[in-house]
Amino acid sequence: MRGKGNMQGMMKQMQKMQKQMEEAQGKLGEERLEASAGGGMVKVVVSGDKEVVEVIIDPSIVDPEDVEILQDLIVIATNEAMKKAEELTNSTMGQFTKGLNLPGMF
Repeated sequence: MRGKGNMQGMMKQMQKMQKQMEEAQGKLGEERLEASAGGGMVKVVVSGDKEVVEVIIDPSIVDPEDVEILQDLIVIATNEAMKKAEELTNSTMGQFTKGLNLPGMF
């Protein structure tokens, strides 16, 4: 009978941890992370869910003769913002995995 009580306690702990993880993921989605390129001429804002929510381009950098530079700056800023979102996710959700290697979980 003792094993059954331990199992119930463990299930309650797992349910509590699952709820905490869901709350943490919800808060991540509300976070906004910004990165820029070209000395701030291009800014990209992503959510903690790793979705691009805004791209801000200084009009002075828009040159129809040199679109490639603008494209490169957008890519650079987007990649940097996504990296920040990944770091935030790892630091927030890492408290639940405590060093476990679970590839692709988050």
